Amino acid sequence: MDNKQPDGKKQIALNIVNAKSKHKGFGAGSIELNNVSPVIIDGGEAVIDIGAMHAKSKVEKGIKFSMNREDVQDGRQVWVVWVAVERTQEGQHYAGLTACEMWIDSAAKRGWKILADHVNKLDSALKRRIVVEGLGAQEKAALKSLLISHNADWWNASPEELKQALEG
Repeated sequence: MDNKQPDGKKQIALNIVNAKSKHKGFGAGSIELNNVSPVIIDGGEAVIDIGAMHAKSKVEKGIKFSMNREDVQDGRQVWVVWVAVERTQEGQHYAGLTACEMWIDSAAKRGWKILADHVNKLDSALKRRIVVEGLGAQEKAALKSLLISHNADWWNASPEELKQALEG
């Protein structure tokens, strides 16, 4: 498309809306996802998989998801954990942590998850909530180990509530 205007007219331009903008219209109040990362826990191993932000993690690729749990009889339990990092004057730390369950049957290429739950838990992590119900001791240990190895300083500066949530 040509961006030329007749003589004497201003060029067409798009307004850029960002954190410094005072714009209160479209995009106002949008969610800032730069401070959250998805962690996949599968078979007792925790890995950061950014693909999970768009439901395209390694374990989700090629899987047809259903909201009916009975469609995945032979599946294995897999967790998406949303981890929010807070930046303060004192430094950064892990601030929000929420776990979402899904079941994957790789052989049948079928899976179960409740997308609304994943979105709500993502929102909860961004709001600095800690929700890890359902995670077993093995999953908690794997997640704790990953967070510490990723950045021990962030772990040490994290709230005690978050650290306690990941204890056996």
